[in-house]
Amino acid sequence: MNLETVKKEFISELGNAQDLNSLNEIRINYLGKKSVLTELSKNLGNLSLEERKEQGVKINELRNFITEQIESLKESLELTKINQTLESSKIDVTLPAFKIKQGSAHPIEKITEQIEEFFIAMGYDVVEGPEVEQDLYNFEMLNLPKGHPARDAQDTFYIKGDEFLLRSQTSPVQVRTMLANKEKTAIRILCPGKTYRRDNDDASHSHNFTQIEGLLVDKNISLADLKGTFDLLMKHLFGENRLTRFRPSYYPFTEPSVEMDVSCFNCQQKGCNICKNTGWITIGGAGMVHPNVLNMSGYDSEKYTGFAFGFGAERIAMLKYGITDIRTFYNNDLRFIRQFDQRVGENNEN
Repeated sequence: MNLETVKKEFISELGNAQDLNSLNEIRINYLGKKSVLTELSKNLGNLSLEERKEQGVKINELRNFITEQIESLKESLELTKINQTLESSKIDVTLPAFKIKQGSAHPIEKITEQIEEFFIAMGYDVVEGPEVEQDLYNFEMLNLPKGHPARDAQDTFYIKGDEFLLRSQTSPVQVRTMLANKEKTAIRILCPGKTYRRDNDDASHSHNFTQIEGLLVDKNISLADLKGTFDLLMKHLFGENRLTRFRPSYYPFTEPSVEMDVSCFNCQQKGCNICKNTGWITIGGAGMVHPNVLNMSGYDSEKYTGFAFGFGAERIAMLKYGITDIRTFYNNDLRFIRQFDQRVGENNEN
């Protein structure tokens, strides 16, 4: 079959193409791997050098012609199809609109942002760190050497031997920040993030929770500075009438250590199920940074002091919004998010 015959047949078939499917079949017949032009190109080896050059040029010219014609008709057919679709799919603008469901921030995220905004206003930096941590930063440099009994309370997820683990607290971020501060100047940081501990999940416990820790290191820092900071935070979260108190406690990385309590905003200290009839609710733990921790991080504990605190974002959210089951945060139930959204922005007036 010569090239002129191929061209005439192509033009004839192209004129009969009524849709994109038939056009695609024409493309395969004339430009595909088993097409007429492909077979003609294979036969070039049987020709002399001069005939091969001449025939090769003509084949390429025909190939380009066929390609251009197919693309041109394809654009035309696609435009026709679009117009037909638009014509047959008329929209009745008088029909009521569908309500578009909007997403929202998770309550844990909102609580975290609220606390971050409070501390940023006080000059703190928000710092993050790795969730897969070294034992060195998660325990040893926090005054928890290997074999320390307090490690059992963390009940850690180890990944590789006893060297790498899923962090059981965000305190390693504090250690890393102090080590990275070569000039050993004052530090004010807030460290929110996911933490992991081997725990049986129930209404008040989770193996994965969000911890928010803070650290301030400077000269002449005392427990009174920690008390003032905690007092302002509780008023910011739960209302201006909140009272706060410290109770003695023990943590290996702080000395002295305290439990931080806030007066019950539900019963006004009269006694209820939330405060277990004590009038007080425990928020978290805190204390003055242990001299050993300061020294191991390169700070002279004779010149610098500091305080550290930590609490769970889930616990704050449960208290603030009256949520009774921590598992609710992780069930991915949109009804819970919508219910919470209706309450976002409400200030606790108690």
